[in-house]
Amino acid sequence: MKNTKPEKEALAYQRKNFWKEAPLEEQKKAMEYAEPYINFLNQAKTERETVAYTVDLLLKNKFTPLSKKGSKKVYSIFRNKTMAVAVIGTDPVSNGFNMVAAHVDSPRVDLKQNPLYEDSNSAMGCMRTHYYGGIKKYQWVSTPLALHGVIIKNDGSTLNICLGENEDEPVFIIPDLLPHLAHKEQYTKNLGDAIDASKMNLVFSGMQEPYSDEKEAIKAYALKLLNEKYGITEQDFLSAELQLVPAHKARNCGFDNSMIVGYGQDDRISAYNALMALINNIPEKPKRTMVVYFSDKEEVGSQGSTGAHSIFIRDFISDLLAHNQEDNGSANLRKTFMNSQILSADVSAAIDPNYPNVHERQNAILFNYGIGINKFTGSGGKYGCNDANAEFLAKVLRIFNEAGIYWQLGELGKVDEGGGGTIAYILSNLGAEVLDCGVGLMGMHSLYELSSKADLYSTYLAYKAFLKAE
Repeated sequence: MKNTKPEKEALAYQRKNFWKEAPLEEQKKAMEYAEPYINFLNQAKTERETVAYTVDLLLKNKFTPLSKKGSKKVYSIFRNKTMAVAVIGTDPVSNGFNMVAAHVDSPRVDLKQNPLYEDSNSAMGCMRTHYYGGIKKYQWVSTPLALHGVIIKNDGSTLNICLGENEDEPVFIIPDLLPHLAHKEQYTKNLGDAIDASKMNLVFSGMQEPYSDEKEAIKAYALKLLNEKYGITEQDFLSAELQLVPAHKARNCGFDNSMIVGYGQDDRISAYNALMALINNIPEKPKRTMVVYFSDKEEVGSQGSTGAHSIFIRDFISDLLAHNQEDNGSANLRKTFMNSQILSADVSAAIDPNYPNVHERQNAILFNYGIGINKFTGSGGKYGCNDANAEFLAKVLRIFNEAGIYWQLGELGKVDEGGGGTIAYILSNLGAEVLDCGVGLMGMHSLYELSSKADLYSTYLAYKAFLKAE
């Protein structure tokens, strides 16, 4: 007896295209949801700016610092680069929490600690740089860059820098070599070697005082302008954190406006979705405690005091237990993590129409088919991955199905093609059940990352459903 078409559809796994299947009202909501997200991308181009944006939004929604007694909506910040937010449920925190964890750092180019010099060959004032994270260096030359970051002055005060984002402000350029002279210097080299990192120096200034005979007069004039504008000296650069990011704005993309192009969507698209999912769950009093965690340093290994390897997230949960008048000793803290379930909210690689051969389509992420779920990441033989257990993956799929979420399963490219990791294994080392899932991007780690509004919205709904699940 042959199966009918409805029976076949019930038996087979078929991902569903949001634009084909979703009601028009849902499609309209997806379009509307994208607009404030684009604004977020333009305001939060660094981890510090993301934390500041988040705190402002939390305060508007009546969250308080964790130190305030009695509050059920709390947050904690550590060194302005990592933070956690929680809505305490009716069950004890030690029964376990539902967490969505994202990272808020992105690949970029940093200024070195002693950056400014006068180049004798070109007679220009320049800045030396050091790239951060996995970038294709050739993408960062001859593109307008803005300068973001902080300078801690000699008197201990903090100076926030954001220069190059407004139309009336100057931008900065790392000039590329003209093709007429690039044959030996670039064209004979591999793509990864064509741009020498030691030559990624920023052209910063070119003027000097009229009739000046001062040694390094161009550098001296630049320091004079910096002192006049910001009240800083060259020594202040030594304790600064200054980042170069693309000066362009995130925008709608595609003739149908169905996509978003912008810098830093890895992984701020996950951070934004997690934050909105938590805030929009507040009217419904949760049974399990809901937590959103933003980590730093993921792009360079999650090390350091603000990375996911640090003590911060364990300390936050310990304080949360104490805040809820529960035992926060080491044994109960361990049990709390072991009772908890976490979505490692990170982006995945969607199939690029120009490079489909690096994927195996049956197990790849596609645009417009909803949140991408990765049972494992890593490289080669799943090296450096988390590999979620079957029971937890099945539970997450049930949650998504019951909430009508558009979802798909995938992996980060063909076996042995390459690979990458997330913070999932770090959190699972604490005993929690952890699963990677997030939006599929094209052009990940580039200056112009591309996302689908259907996937953005589906991921928001997925995180929302997971956070309030029992």
